[in-house]
Formats: sequence, C-alpha cells, structure tokens
Amino acid sequence: MSHDRSSAASFMAGHARVLDRRRFELMEGGGDVAGVLAALDAYRNPDGGYGWGLEPDLRSPESQPGAALHAFEVLEEIAPATSPRAAELCGWLESVTRDDGGLPFALPLGLPAATAPWWAGADPSVSSLQITSVSAAMAHRVAAHDPAVAAHPWLRRATDYCLEAIGALREPPGAYVLAFAVRFLDAVYESRPEAAGLLARLAKLVPADGRVPVAGGTADEALRPLDFAPYPGRPARELFAPGVVEADLDRLAGEQRDDGGWSVEYARVSPAGALDWRGAITVWALGVLRRNGRRIVGAAP
Repeated sequence: MSHDRSSAASFMAGHARVLDRRRFELMEGGGDVAGVLAALDAYRNPDGGYGWGLEPDLRSPESQPGAALHAFEVLEEIAPATSPRAAELCGWLESVTRDDGGLPFALPLGLPAATAPWWAGADPSVSSLQITSVSAAMAHRVAAHDPAVAAHPWLRRATDYCLEAIGALREPPGAYVLAFAVRFLDAVYESRPEAAGLLARLAKLVPADGRVPVAGGTADEALRPLDFAPYPGRPARELFAPGVVEADLDRLAGEQRDDGGWSVEYARVSPAGALDWRGAITVWALGVLRRNGRRIVGAAP
C-alpha cells in the first residue's frame, strides 16, 4: 500500500506548526538544518530545556521532561549535523534528574490550562520509567552522531536507571511503559550487555499481533508493532513475525486521511494540541514509512 506525498505536503502547509513543516521539508530533501533548529528554538527556555507546547498536550511554558523526547527527535533528524542544543538539553535533564537517576514524569506547571490531566497531575517527586526510557532511547540515537551527547553524564545515569527499573519489573507494565522500555533496550542493545536478556523478558509481554490496548485511553487507543519497533533491522523487530510488521505498515499507510495528514487516537485535550499532534504524527508516519521502504506516490524525483 502506498501513501501520497503531495497531499501530505498540502496538509502540512495548511495545518502544521512551523517546526513540523520545517522537519517535513528537511525529510523531503529540501530546507536546511539551520531552519529546523531555529524553529525548535522557539520552544526552548534559557535553562536549556523545552516547553511552550513542544509536547502538544503540555501547554505550559516552562521546561518539562515530556518535551525532551520531541527535542531529541528533531536533533536526531538533523544527522549528521550536530547542535550544541543537544548537550545543553542533557545538562538541563541532569539538573532535574532524581537521586535514583530517573526523570519525573512532569514538573509543577505554571500554567495548567489546556494541559492533559496525566501531565498536570504528575508527582514531581517520583521517577518515571515511562518518560526516562523514551527520552534516553532517542538521546542514544542522537548520541550515535553527536559525541557530546554520547559522553554526557546524564545519559549514563538515565541509562543505568532504566536498566535497573526494567529489571525490577515484576508485573506487566502499562502499554506506554512497555513500548518505551522496548525502544530503550533496542537503542542500547549493542552498548549494554544486559539489554538482550531484558528485551527477551519483555518480549513475552508483547502479544503476537503487537496490539496493546492503552488502559484509561480512548475506546480505540492501542499501541501497535511500529510503536514498539519503528526501525528496520533492529533487535526490537525480532519481537514480531515479518508479516505482522508488513501488515502494520499497511495499516499506517492506509490511515492517511483524505486531507493528506494522519491523526492520533489520543484524547483531544485542546484545539491547539489536537492540531499540533496532527502535524507531528504526519511527520512521524512519513518517516516510518520511508525508513521501511514503502512506496510514496507523488514524491519529488
């Protein structure tokens, strides 16, 4: 199943925030890294962290751990270029890391309006495997081309925390914790020998079809194989039979809407957040389909 690049471009022009338009342009082989980084800087605070709705359901302006993943996503996409912003973000994350090496799910909000209750109600005194693992997983992907991130003490502390916390799991975790732990272990598979055994343990918790419902989410909200293993040729792909991944790629391509964009299954918290998510998830979907060799209709030559 193919997907339509030209209608996606039209959707991005008419609906997406500037950051995601810049990311789309770079992914398509145009644009420039400086433009992407300038757009990302609009969400940056002087302390080196990111806020201002970079995480679309967390609208408060102050820096938040939940925004770090999205910043690292952008900093990974500019490879092989690097930016000092990546190490600066690691430094901010180090400043809010708990004594055990984990990040809190969220810090206190200065402006809770239009922010999802799971962010607004988080306990800042407790480390979160969910937010630490997904942030560290993407930071490791940045570290593959950025020596300053690879050598940063925050990444080492976060990695140690995640390995210990995953090893201590005794009950099946929630869908997002499970998926993000798998993605983290995939990211450190070659560098940390413990990762192989831990990934084998988590594999027993993932259904053969890869569909894991999200407790407390919307009626249809579930994570799927590509949420666990979006990158071809990686160890996490071994959790699924090849036909399962191909079927999920078909599903993802088929979810392109008539307007050219993709949508999320999450609860809609605010009008701005809902629209921001559509641009961000469209970039994500197109990136996954490209990496996995799916045919694109209307692609630039």
